[in-house]
Amino acid sequence: MNETRPESMASFWMPFTNNRDFKANPRLLVSAQGMYYKDVDGNTVLDGTAGLWCVPCGHAQPAIVGAIREMVGQLDFAPTFQMGHPAAFDLAEQLMDYTGHKFGHVFYTNSGSEAVDTALKMALAYHKARGEGGRTRLIGRERGYHGVGFGGISVGGIGTNRKGFGPLLPGVDHLPHTHDLARNAYSRGEPEHGANLADELERIVALHDASTIAAVIVEPVLIPPKGYLKRLRELCTRHGILLIFDEVITGFGRLTTPFGADYFEVEPDLMTAAKGITNGMVPMGAVFSKKFIHDAVMDAPAGIELFHGYTYSGHPLACAASLATLAVFKEQNILENAAAIQPYWEAAVHALKGLPHVIDLRSIGLIAGIELAPIAGKPGARAFNAFRQAFADGLLIRTTGDIIALSPPLVLEKRHIDELFDKLTKVLKNLD
Repeated sequence: MNETRPESMASFWMPFTNNRDFKANPRLLVSAQGMYYKDVDGNTVLDGTAGLWCVPCGHAQPAIVGAIREMVGQLDFAPTFQMGHPAAFDLAEQLMDYTGHKFGHVFYTNSGSEAVDTALKMALAYHKARGEGGRTRLIGRERGYHGVGFGGISVGGIGTNRKGFGPLLPGVDHLPHTHDLARNAYSRGEPEHGANLADELERIVALHDASTIAAVIVEPVLIPPKGYLKRLRELCTRHGILLIFDEVITGFGRLTTPFGADYFEVEPDLMTAAKGITNGMVPMGAVFSKKFIHDAVMDAPAGIELFHGYTYSGHPLACAASLATLAVFKEQNILENAAAIQPYWEAAVHALKGLPHVIDLRSIGLIAGIELAPIAGKPGARAFNAFRQAFADGLLIRTTGDIIALSPPLVLEKRHIDELFDKLTKVLKNLD
């Protein structure tokens, strides 16, 4: 791999990036091991975000690296349209085990965005197969993020992700968000206030009629108030609406359990996953489906039952990486380590209370959100300044608006937590 600076950065149009700022002040990573990156200048950078939430087992896990090497030498590619290869079926069985057999089937995609669009299409296909083709309306939630496909940004509730791309999908509505800074600031785990906001689904049903609504999609990582998800489950069941959990972030241990559905003890009908499914080494996503949804779509005339899929669905390298990731989770007790260290993590997060500009701290599992007071007339600028300062000091964080998000690899130790929050404390104390 080339570990020198590129001669030119002009040709790469970078995703979700202030391209002009980055290319004037580049941050280039060239290697990674365990809890750390190394940049092009040889500096060590503590990974406070598990890459992009996608490296739960830490970087360069030897077993996963080895599995990918072995597979690429054996089977570089195999189609899964009217064909197959053993690893795709072996992985599906192991994923059923990992999800506690709460689902009957898994459909492979290549990313979380594709998984979301796939789940939405499955919901529509299910209702049509049952003779309820009028159920076409999709319900998302304000502030929700569901990837960048047209389906995902339509049900998503982040204005900046939507406003530049036209009218999007028709027939979409949104539940109100549950973020309540006035009543729920500095929450540890599920906030106390806001379960009643799930009842807004009744208002949407009254407005549109349940017979027009196919599915509700929410991401458990937007920390739900106590009882909120269970109430949403009850209402969806009552009205024949499918409930989709977008677990692209919460899946594979982020909340110290296999999935958010396990943590909150609420079972969705469809569940998306990606990121940690391969420890970030090979792109892959998945949709888990209840058996009744699959069986309804399969009850069709002879031929292709679901006209949907991707060239790289179930790619051999991704399957090898995922099988090895599941083995690492088990053999290295990844979930047990996450659960054991979570109280120390939570205490470190909330020890930031009272630092300059900090107006809220919220945590659940091994996730933390640190909300900063915005600079007047410059939303997002203060948190982005923190991001740049942190990287210069050897710490990778992520920001969205004026919120710092932390989501470290699940293999972290107390010494990593101490290092992370020592660095972050210095950054926050020196912010303008």
